[in-house]
Amino acid sequence: MNEGMNEGRSATVARKTRETDITVTVNLDGQGSADVQTGVGFFDHMLDAFCRHALFNLTVRCEGDLQVDAHHSVEDTGIVIGQAVAQALGDKRGIERFASCAVPMDEALVLCAMDISGRGQAYWAMDIPIDAIATFDTQLAREFFTALAANAGITLHLRQFSGENAHHLIEAAFKACGRALRQAVAINPRTADVVPSTKGAL
Repeated sequence: MNEGMNEGRSATVARKTRETDITVTVNLDGQGSADVQTGVGFFDHMLDAFCRHALFNLTVRCEGDLQVDAHHSVEDTGIVIGQAVAQALGDKRGIERFASCAVPMDEALVLCAMDISGRGQAYWAMDIPIDAIATFDTQLAREFFTALAANAGITLHLRQFSGENAHHLIEAAFKACGRALRQAVAINPRTADVVPSTKGAL
C-alpha cells in the first residue's frame, strides 16, 4: 500500500508491505539535511552522503525484516525514495533534466550520468571486490539504484573507472548520484515554464 502527499517541490510517501514499513519525506530544494533510520548502519551512512550531495532534505523511517537480511529494507527504501522524488518533481517543468558527475574517492573514480526521462532504467557498470561491508551485502547497492531509477523515472548510468576499495566505490556512487540528481532537478530560470522535452511531457 502506498500513500503520498506533496507540497511545492517536496513529497511524503508511505509504503507498507509484509516485509517493510517505510515513510520517506523529501524536499528537492533543501540544504542537505538527512534524518535516516533504516536499521542498516552502512546504508544509513550512504543515504546521508547521497542527501548531503544532492542538497535534498531527506527523512527516512524504515522498519524491515532484518532478521532475514537487509535486502527488502534497502530495495524498498529505494522504491519509496524514488516515488517521493517523482511526486516532488510533478510535471518536471523547468528542470535541467540531464546531468552527470564523476566523483573521486581516493583510488576510486565513479561516474553517474542521468536523464529524468520518465523511463526508469538503471545501468550498473561497477565491480565491487568483496561481498559485504560490515552487515551490508554489497550487491544491495545495485538493488537500491535500480529501485530508485525505476520509481523516480530516471535513466541512470553508474560506471566505475577505477577503484579497489568497496567502501570507496559504493560511497563514490552514492555521492555521484546525489550530485548528478542535484543538477538534474535544478530549475533553469530561462526555461522555468517549459517541460524539457520535444514531446511536451516527461
